[in-house]
Amino acid sequence: MNASPPSSAWVTIDLDAPTVAARGQRPSSASDAPQGFDVLEMEFTGTKAQAAENGRNRMALLAACFLAAFVILGMRVLELTLADAPQMTARSAPVQSGPIHRASITDRNGNVLATDVAVPSLYVDARKVIEPVATADALLTVLPDLNREKLISQLTSGRAFQWIKRQLGPRQQAAVHALGLPGIAFKREPKRVYPKAMSAAHVLGYVDMDNTGIAGIERGLDDLIRQTDDYNEASPVVLSLDMGVQHAVEEELASAMETFNAKSAVGIVLDVHTGEVRALASLPDYDPNAPMASDDKARFNTATRAVYEMGSTFKVFTAAIALDAGVATLTSRYDARQPLKVSGHTIHDYHAEERWLTVPEVVMHSSNIGTAKMAMDIGVAQHKEYLARLGLLDRPELEIPEVAQPLKPRQWHEVETMTISFGHGLAVSPLQLAAAGSAIANGGFKVSPTLLAMRDREPKRERVLDTRTANDVVDLMRMVVSEGTGSKADVPGYEVAGKTGTAEKPGRGGYRKDRLITSFLSVFPASAPEYLVLVLLDEPQATKDTYGYATAGWNAAPTAGNVIRRVAPILGVSPVKTRMPGPAIVEAGLVR
Repeated sequence: MNASPPSSAWVTIDLDAPTVAARGQRPSSASDAPQGFDVLEMEFTGTKAQAAENGRNRMALLAACFLAAFVILGMRVLELTLADAPQMTARSAPVQSGPIHRASITDRNGNVLATDVAVPSLYVDARKVIEPVATADALLTVLPDLNREKLISQLTSGRAFQWIKRQLGPRQQAAVHALGLPGIAFKREPKRVYPKAMSAAHVLGYVDMDNTGIAGIERGLDDLIRQTDDYNEASPVVLSLDMGVQHAVEEELASAMETFNAKSAVGIVLDVHTGEVRALASLPDYDPNAPMASDDKARFNTATRAVYEMGSTFKVFTAAIALDAGVATLTSRYDARQPLKVSGHTIHDYHAEERWLTVPEVVMHSSNIGTAKMAMDIGVAQHKEYLARLGLLDRPELEIPEVAQPLKPRQWHEVETMTISFGHGLAVSPLQLAAAGSAIANGGFKVSPTLLAMRDREPKRERVLDTRTANDVVDLMRMVVSEGTGSKADVPGYEVAGKTGTAEKPGRGGYRKDRLITSFLSVFPASAPEYLVLVLLDEPQATKDTYGYATAGWNAAPTAGNVIRRVAPILGVSPVKTRMPGPAIVEAGLVR
């Protein structure tokens, strides 16, 4: 029996390279290994070679097991990662756990209206509380408004952080600190303060305990006002308001409310060229430092959120539309001798002239009959189109959320056009009325009202009336003050032009003669209007000095005059020495 030659094998172990040379391949010499690799060569023969072969097999099997295990684990990790991705994203999303800092708010002259201050708030780390009941009773001696049961529950919860009382005063902080209670500590957080208290409250709005905007600019521009932790470097939000003008308006409104025992009052001062609101006051108002101390009525922004049928102030828009559409001229005449009957209703004149009236006379004497007939000449479709152009049919844009939609008639036929022409049947907010009036005052451009200072921005302007039309209507409004129902608004030197509006409020069974909305829409100076002033009083009462009258000419008009007298110098409007009648008055033959 021939003995088989002893088997032999070569194992090449590469000490650095990741691969092992194929079994049986024997390099002719160490020099055959790839350059740069250190190679250890060993030769095995007989049983030693078999043992070596078995060893290699076991190592290969072990390596394969490890590889399979790694693959399985890797796939499972990948599966879990993908499956949990949304939840992990939600959990890892930035959470506003820290305090919210807000930029300061100023008026256009840099007066601070709202800012943050750091105040202490009290919290508990229940893990460190030693005697919960005793701790609770001790806290109640200095903070008696806390709920004892709730407090004990917090102290025994074992939780690391719970607020006990937010925004403490200095004395409260000192009193709690003096107790020296384990687990009770303070954390400083920002608190919103309003240095001017109630002034411009409805514009500013207020924030909640967490410094989140709830109303007014604080809510409307919440994203802009919120700042990072480095709030000290934040630029203030600059409003269009002028606090000198704002104070004057608020004082005059408060005086008018008291004098005429009105339920509420609104005052707006608007730059007719830019739409910047220089003052916006709505009384009653509230202190934004403690808004919940006032009732809902005080927190209701009547200037922007309430809608009213405005009455005769709408006649200036009807006249403007008729002139602009070419259906009337300043010398056109309307028969106002008899009340006008339409669809079962009768339209009367409050100041009945009982004669034919020209367009200027219709406006000056505030003739419902003449205005309604003017609207019939305009037509339903064209009347609606112009009202839409003036912004009276849509919700105006403003930087606060408390802005109302106008209330339009469900059916709009000829009779609705006639009543809307003199201010009944369409309800708009005082701000909407003021914005539409700006288009007449500035030469025919619709402007968007804004509560932010323009600075480097350009105002949005859209032509909606011819320049001559707008100027003619301002002349008519000037005549209303110089010779008509708005005479008590006249301020020597400032050429006040305006239109009175007295509307009965709707109630059960129809309109109520004892519940009036009075308003005065004015611009000044009439020769080149710069500003619009709107005053509105809700249910003013007659007085001895008004001889029993509660109409706009006796309350809203003189209030507007008082406002203009005070704010004109602040706004830089210089008085003029002489008062000249406008071209429209001359053309209409009303002066010689």
